[in-house]
Amino acid sequence: MKAFGFTAPFSSDENNYVEQIERDMPKASGHDILVEIKAVATNPVDTKVRGRAPASVDAPVILGYDAAGIVTEVGEDVTRFKKGDEVYYAGLVSRQGSFADYQLVDERIAGFKPKSLSFAQSAAMPLTTITAYELLFERFGVKQNSGAKGNLLVIGGAGGVGSMMIQLASQMTGLNVIATASRPDTLLWCKKLGADHVISHHENMSEQLKALNIGPIDMVAGL
Repeated sequence: MKAFGFTAPFSSDENNYVEQIERDMPKASGHDILVEIKAVATNPVDTKVRGRAPASVDAPVILGYDAAGIVTEVGEDVTRFKKGDEVYYAGLVSRQGSFADYQLVDERIAGFKPKSLSFAQSAAMPLTTITAYELLFERFGVKQNSGAKGNLLVIGGAGGVGSMMIQLASQMTGLNVIATASRPDTLLWCKKLGADHVISHHENMSEQLKALNIGPIDMVAGL
């Protein structure tokens, strides 16, 4: 099968970025599912892996973290999925990545692809959603569906993580969500996702927040 990765670590300022690699077809066993990759997303984590993961001609590293695809084979211990299921997931940097025709992934970190989203849209979701979820509910300690009150400022609300943060906060908490954006289209995007207020991060944010008359900001997510 075809895959894309590298045979020696290299930084982003070097000319040698990724190379096509021919690999044997993986075989599912244990809790692994074999996924025919239909779409992938690129993430900063790919750059970090590319710059420091050990690799060689005999042991190349396949890049790729987020993916969506179709299950083509399951291991003997798999209970959640069957052949033909559509899945999406964020992988593990300790295993071969998703920039390939097929990928092995542990069923316990995969989910069913949302029926309302395409493969490409689904592949863009996992890492951004996980990051926003962990920041909001684990680091900030906000309780889900508890009616928690307060003001959450999401800087860069139209970005990947910011977009997910707005939706999670507006749908699963009682927080007043203030997002920042810089253009008319991104302002409208943040409002569409559920932001209560949108201010510009190209202007004085303190003055804009004061003008909203909503009180002090309790949490700031700089995304």
